[in-house]
Amino acid sequence: MLNHMLAYPLWLQAWLMWLGVVNFGSVFFLRHIQARWTLAAFLGAATVMSGLFALNGFNRLLGLGHVVFWTPLLPYLFRQRAHLDSGWLRSWVSVVVLTNGVSLIIDYADVARYLLGDRS
Repeated sequence: MLNHMLAYPLWLQAWLMWLGVVNFGSVFFLRHIQARWTLAAFLGAATVMSGLFALNGFNRLLGLGHVVFWTPLLPYLFRQRAHLDSGWLRSWVSVVVLTNGVSLIIDYADVARYLLGDRS
């Protein structure tokens, strides 16, 4: 899977790296439930995506991992933001919501295109 990602244009590789950094940033906040849920969703999505890659190869269906795990995570984090003290945790949660939200839009489009017949 990594070989396919390394063939992407540099801007897309940077985006994927940003996704990883933002989500894995949860390890700095593990004493907070929001970070534990984010890490669990990140690892769950990665596991599903790895399984889908093993079964079907590299295609648009891989976005299903994000769709399944991040769809419930983002509304939860968005609601939690209002209850967090301002500071690093609130800023990080806001960045996660924004970053994963953008990714989720792309992932929904990719999964829909796959289901409509675009198997690339």
